[in-house]
Amino acid sequence: MDEGYASLPTSHLLGSVPAVAVAPDERKPGAPAEVGNAAATSRLQQFPPAPAANGGGYQPPGSPLGGDVETQTNWKGYFNVASYTPYFNVDTDVVVDRLISSVYPMDGFFRKIDANPDMYGPLWITTTLIFMLAAFGNFATYLMQRKSDLNIWNFDVSYFSLAASVMYGYAIVVPAAFFFLFQYFGSRPSLLRFWCMWGYSLLYCSLFLWNFFAGSS
Repeated sequence: MDEGYASLPTSHLLGSVPAVAVAPDERKPGAPAEVGNAAATSRLQQFPPAPAANGGGYQPPGSPLGGDVETQTNWKGYFNVASYTPYFNVDTDVVVDRLISSVYPMDGFFRKIDANPDMYGPLWITTTLIFMLAAFGNFATYLMQRKSDLNIWNFDVSYFSLAASVMYGYAIVVPAAFFFLFQYFGSRPSLLRFWCMWGYSLLYCSLFLWNFFAGSS
């Protein structure tokens, strides 16, 4: 009776696991069982978990670990316009408030730019000052020639290039010089805050030029 039960096939029974067929070339005669198991396991693809910042899951090979390629911190980011977006993330009310505070420093100007220094205000203040210098320079030559016997006056476009070189150089080089000077003495200032503070301070020059030429005219 025991021999009859032993001869019955057991592959159809519940809970039974069919044997895995191994190719003849993978299991050589006389090879230990550990070698066959290692060969079968080596063909299993291991899926490394993705970083926790991305919410887990499978991370395909070759994909950046920190997000898109554009958001990676490297030297190529300096040539990407999107990397300068946080420096212009201000609205009109913020810029006007900072302009008023730059004229009245007791209004807490440094406290307002400390958390979010911007380059929007300094850029447009410097550009406005360039156009004012070029326009007032031509206006001054017009007044001088009008008082003389010469009635011929030509608009000089070279005033714009000269004013742009002087003002952009003054707004960029001078704060950078102070930044390296403070670093030389052991301080750790922020170059962006220097540019922001220096750019907003140029509003005094714009108001002075406007009042001077408005009074002379």
